[in-house]
Amino acid sequence: MATRRVVFNFPSHLVEEPLTYRLIKDFDLMVNILKATVRPKKEGRLVVEISGKKTALDKGFAYLTGMGVRIEPLIQEVLYDDGRCVHCSACIPHCPTGALNLDRKKMAVSFKEEKCIICEACLTVCPYHAITIKF
Repeated sequence: MATRRVVFNFPSHLVEEPLTYRLIKDFDLMVNILKATVRPKKEGRLVVEISGKKTALDKGFAYLTGMGVRIEPLIQEVLYDDGRCVHCSACIPHCPTGALNLDRKKMAVSFKEEKCIICEACLTVCPYHAITIKF
């Protein structure tokens, strides 16, 4: 079984099409929607994890591409902008792994990327938008 994390960008005329249903029903794929932006008459975006036989994945992706869906690999990382950060430490208690930490001697926030699980808990609490997600 193969698993891929990808981003589907689809044109507005496909928003009301049952694309994920077709992947499940016609290609026997498991689809886990990680994030979605779908609005009537607007371009849509799905961040998904898809699992199944490699041949089924290839056929499912060919189907989507034929429908006009742009498929991109999911490249997700947290970007910490030290220049925007004022070291208020509002993010620290929300980080479950300690990826964001406060050096009490310097009173400075630091970010350890290797500890980050990309839970996004810090995004909503940073008033300076010093932390962002890049897909």
